[in-house]
Amino acid sequence: MLLAVDVGNTQTTIGLFDGTALSGSWRVATDLRSTGDEIAVLLESLLHLDGFKRRSVTGIAVSSVVPRLSGEYSAMALAKFGVVALVVGPGVKTGMPILTNDPRQVGPDLIVDAVAAYEGYGGPCIVVDFGTATTFAAVSAAGEYLGHAIAPGIEISLDALATQAARLTKVELEEPDSVIGKNTVQAMQAGAIYGFAGQVDGIVHRMRRELDAEAVSVATGGLAALMFGHATTLDKLDPLLTLRGLAIIYRLNQQ
Repeated sequence: MLLAVDVGNTQTTIGLFDGTALSGSWRVATDLRSTGDEIAVLLESLLHLDGFKRRSVTGIAVSSVVPRLSGEYSAMALAKFGVVALVVGPGVKTGMPILTNDPRQVGPDLIVDAVAAYEGYGGPCIVVDFGTATTFAAVSAAGEYLGHAIAPGIEISLDALATQAARLTKVELEEPDSVIGKNTVQAMQAGAIYGFAGQVDGIVHRMRRELDAEAVSVATGGLAALMFGHATTLDKLDPLLTLRGLAIIYRLNQQ
């Protein structure tokens, strides 16, 4: 079985694949200080929780935007699971041409998302990943990675607002009852949800115009479910898109 791990700045998503079928998935907070031993304990605990055993893992694929943790996962995979981890990065086959100025600068999560979206939904397509940052990745009809846009994430923006404005405090990101808030908390929530929905629609519209096609748009990431119903340009909701992309790339590199 394949253990697929998507390490983000804020959250880490983990999936266990039996062939192409996703048998289990988990989402945990990313601890930037974690050691390989601590990661191994966490993974074994999650596997045990859902009735899986460590020895059932025969492969590990990792996409990480935290370079230090990439090394910890690689060392842990070999020491604790006895496998060489596939860490997505330069030199790893993805099956997708990267048509940017410097492909080495493209985050592995963006590429993994694009590979999964193209295989699952065809092209052209646009992947909107709602994480620490909100990213928009464009893929051509021929399956080429064309480029992306990066915007501040929703939660980061709310935190910045609370930090920089003397009369505002940190609030939980929840769906408001109305766009017209009746108190400060509701007003901040409305501004975040509907403001970012407008941003999504604006960027997706512009990308479709540059692609000269009604590209299918796929929402993924930790906040995708919250935002999906508010941005009219989002076509598909696939919170585990990155895990499926990791499984696709892992299989490609076993051939």
